[in-house]
Amino acid sequence: MHEHDTDFLIIGSGFGGSVSAHRLTEKGYRVHVVEQGRRWSPDNLPKTNWKFWDYLWAPFAGLRGFLRLRLFKHVMILHGNAVGGGSITYAQTLLVPPKSVWRDGNWAALDDWDACMPDYYATARRMLGVTENRRPGPADARLRQMAEVAGVGDSFYYTDVGVFFGQDGDAPGTEYPDPYFGGEGPSRKSCMGCGGCMVGCRHGAKNTLDQNYLYLAEKRGAKVTAETRVVDVRPLNGKLDGSDGYEVITRPAFARFFGKRARITAKNVVFAASSLGTQELLFKLKTSGSLPNISDDLGKRVRTNAESILGVRYPGSKQDLSKGIAIGSGIYIDEHTHIEAVRYPAGSNLMKGLFTVLTGGRPGPTRIGSWLLSIVKLLVTRPLAALRTALPYRWSSETVIFLVMQTLEGHLNMRWTRPWYWPFSKTLSTHGQRIPTFIPQANAFTEKAAKATGGVGLSTITEILFNVPMTAHCMGGCAMGVSADNGVIDAQNRVFNYRNLYVVDGSMLSANLGVNPSLTITALAERAMSFIPAAQTIRAPMSAIGVAA
Repeated sequence: MHEHDTDFLIIGSGFGGSVSAHRLTEKGYRVHVVEQGRRWSPDNLPKTNWKFWDYLWAPFAGLRGFLRLRLFKHVMILHGNAVGGGSITYAQTLLVPPKSVWRDGNWAALDDWDACMPDYYATARRMLGVTENRRPGPADARLRQMAEVAGVGDSFYYTDVGVFFGQDGDAPGTEYPDPYFGGEGPSRKSCMGCGGCMVGCRHGAKNTLDQNYLYLAEKRGAKVTAETRVVDVRPLNGKLDGSDGYEVITRPAFARFFGKRARITAKNVVFAASSLGTQELLFKLKTSGSLPNISDDLGKRVRTNAESILGVRYPGSKQDLSKGIAIGSGIYIDEHTHIEAVRYPAGSNLMKGLFTVLTGGRPGPTRIGSWLLSIVKLLVTRPLAALRTALPYRWSSETVIFLVMQTLEGHLNMRWTRPWYWPFSKTLSTHGQRIPTFIPQANAFTEKAAKATGGVGLSTITEILFNVPMTAHCMGGCAMGVSADNGVIDAQNRVFNYRNLYVVDGSMLSANLGVNPSLTITALAERAMSFIPAAQTIRAPMSAIGVAA
């Protein structure tokens, strides 16, 4: 008879949660994954993001999609909610960051990162099927042209991505038996180059977590409960350090008026709900008294890759710039600044609402004046282009989006406060010095590239109206540290002051990576799971398992 309902309860099924589920089932543990998002398949994915009720996540408004947009004082953050986490909506760009990131932040002295991480990256690359882009599209050719105009043509590269391209010579869309796991995984179809990665791959080519780590975990017996939200985690039997395990309370994610509570007991709990989700839940548990000894370092040093999102639109273009994969190529315009070419599939023009005419000036109220002048200038000099640029029609087919990322240090802090507009409950809020709202060298590159190629430069409207940048890469907030004085978890991802409690997701990152973080989260999750012994070992006295050193 088991003492607990499960050995490990994992909150969230993104890169940290899915890796943990797979490796723990391999080690012989009973694993239960709780995910607040829906389970998606080619049959129920939205055909375009205009079907916003199946694309955007906002349960209180009846939106049950997989992409959430959260506007804070300092930044707008985009992140995913689904079985498979952000892998359902991410652009599957899987890059290794520069080695300098391991010398920055609180984790610098915690391990010989240069020595240990290559093996974990290799495992992550194999599991996620990383390969170089083999479906370059017109947008990638445009980026190469722009890089040459800017004098950085030598830095152009095709991205490493988690996409199945099939065999050379076979037609796109050809079905193959499992090409990755010796027949243990699902059959796959080769990439069609439709550009639909971020609206959800409907062709079986994108290596989402529900087709690798999580698929294998479920095959080995892991239980996944979707559309369910964890609302409480409390130590069992009055053992305040969690040495007897935890009681976890859940509610239906989409229920009106809270819904029926369910109770699960677990010997170990892994928080893997994304950087924002884990921070939010841990703040709730700390202030409610369920886990009062969570480090006061919680919420500190939240990073965004110092990002900016720009673009160039070609009104009336004969080329369909939506073809290819979501992020097919990239360049470096200087040693700190990295730009990737991004696209949405034809017809998915919803995100046009976040873009406007490229605007310079200084961050703050005066930039609104610069924006209005930019609109007037475009109307006077290119009236037809101005009209077409303002319309969502054919936006995805005419636009190259720039995802700009930097490795420069900079961070925010998250706090748990009552907003002035809703004093009845607390929520996450950003504090600290503002991160750069726009990157001058990236703006200069966009302006030059647009002029040289006959396009219209684009900025994001949140930068101009609210002095707020936009990012899809929120990281940190539960950083690794030497002790609870400067971190939330130790070098083995164990939560300080508690036993059997772990954090394994983007909140553990301690530096701006300068590249898409999914591969690094996967590699660090592999490392975290390597410290947990096989099930037959853990049945012995618990000793230090789950206790921070």
